[in-house]
Amino acid sequence: MNYEELPKSMQEDAIRPYWELLQKKRVSLFFKRLLDMIASFVMLVILSPFLLLLALAVKFDSKGPVFYRQVRVGRYNQDFKIFKFRTMVQNADQIGPAVTTGEDPRITRVGRFIRRLRLDEFSQLLNVLNGTMSLVGPRPEVRKYVDLYTPEQMATLLVRPGITAPSSIAFKDEDKLLDAADDPERVYVEQILPPKMELNLEYLEHISPLYDLSVIFQTAAAVFLSGGKENAQ
Repeated sequence: MNYEELPKSMQEDAIRPYWELLQKKRVSLFFKRLLDMIASFVMLVILSPFLLLLALAVKFDSKGPVFYRQVRVGRYNQDFKIFKFRTMVQNADQIGPAVTTGEDPRITRVGRFIRRLRLDEFSQLLNVLNGTMSLVGPRPEVRKYVDLYTPEQMATLLVRPGITAPSSIAFKDEDKLLDAADDPERVYVEQILPPKMELNLEYLEHISPLYDLSVIFQTAAAVFLSGGKENAQ
């Protein structure tokens, strides 16, 4: 896509250097997408029996659909629906804030287990396969938070959002920070979102298939270690 073809909201002087950087990485981005397609397809095939059991557990635990199809903001500032195993009661987004704390009463019994091991993210392999997401990239936010982005932060929308990212690893204990806050949404906007966006912008500078693989392994290690700590308590 040419710079002039970007949405008007992204034709900013602060975004152009990142766009020019990504233009120089077009071959790398091609192989990144190829990795996404192959890896997501293989993982979906291998994990299909487990994902079916997880879907049944979600369905029998509480009323509502298996998947929660929340609207997020993706590449080029376009809305898309993310696939996530439902971990909260039906219509949870209508009875509470957009951010979720670890002790949120809207979380179901199975949902609490799923969240602890980050199992709700596996369904996003469907988003990776259909091209709305990548294995690695800035985590997609809801529109209300994207509307708060600075012009430079909007540059993160030049790439597909990811299932994981360096910022996801750095803030893997985000729920605990929000649990301790009197106003979780304010803490997220003022204290968590800005440093996360800095890490997302840094990711654009290092983006490549090899770097993505390193982030995936770091994510797996972080989930394994955090899961082990919780199970030991």
